[in-house]
Amino acid sequence: MGNALRITLVTRGSGDMELLSIRLQSKGHQVVVLSRPSVVLGLVYSDPPDIIMLDLLKPDDELLGLVRSLRDDCYFSTIPLIGLTDGTDTDWTGCPVDDFIAAPINYQELFSRIHLSMERIQRVFDNNPLTRLPGNTSIQRAIEKVIGQPMAVCYVDINHFKPYNDVFGFSHGDEVLRMLGRVMANAVKESGGRFAGHIGGDDFVFIVAKEQVEPVCTTIIDHFDRVVSDLFDEQQKHNGYYSAKNRAGHLEQVPLLGISIAVVYTDRPGIIHYGKVAEVAAELKKKAKKAGKSCFVCDQRRYATPPLHAVR
Repeated sequence: MGNALRITLVTRGSGDMELLSIRLQSKGHQVVVLSRPSVVLGLVYSDPPDIIMLDLLKPDDELLGLVRSLRDDCYFSTIPLIGLTDGTDTDWTGCPVDDFIAAPINYQELFSRIHLSMERIQRVFDNNPLTRLPGNTSIQRAIEKVIGQPMAVCYVDINHFKPYNDVFGFSHGDEVLRMLGRVMANAVKESGGRFAGHIGGDDFVFIVAKEQVEPVCTTIIDHFDRVVSDLFDEQQKHNGYYSAKNRAGHLEQVPLLGISIAVVYTDRPGIIHYGKVAEVAAELKKKAKKAGKSCFVCDQRRYATPPLHAVR
């Protein structure tokens, strides 16, 4: 099942739960058994477990109140709750657990449910809440998997996004981020690509095969530029900028939104870990932003691919 977990069992003395404690410990997990729901919140606040399992064979108001209290707490509501039931229909609206197992316990099934609960919560923690794309932990793992393979890690960010966010408001800025996330994820998916993620803010990343770099980057740039053009009026599009006051209160010309993509090939000598990929990408993005319009830049220290491809 992977790493040992810290599991709290809340039981009224059920034989099923006592046996469960023994079986969980035999798998290497640390188990704390509590018979009084009233002490569970104190334990959770002082030493939060990875998962809580509750004896719901004969639920009472105190036990159901505990479940609701855990769910209502903004910090501890993410702890997975698994209930032991008698297998009959249950009104889960009054008992908002994440999963259940019916007595008598099928331990192989239970261990699978525990594993899936932990995997699910890791995804919830990692995924960006705005775009729903995988976040930093998943991004790092995805990059590490392709190092040494004929793949390309492509870092994307939006040119001139901060002033746009400041002038037009966060709601408009968030919509731009969602649009880029959708455009990028769709292009990667249609190409048979490996991965698309959201680092945070206006920074994104995707992974595709080397031969897919040019068509995928071109598609993303073309679709993004067409979508964001609707955010500006005809005069702004003709000028290529809009006027706005900077933080000093002075009127300045702000270029329209665009995107820069830095492409790092993961089978190039010297690319041996995640940090190096990010370092090379940072250098390439600086070059891309100097183009003044949406473009992608490839790491040319090994390949003959031209360093700059501007697409409008």
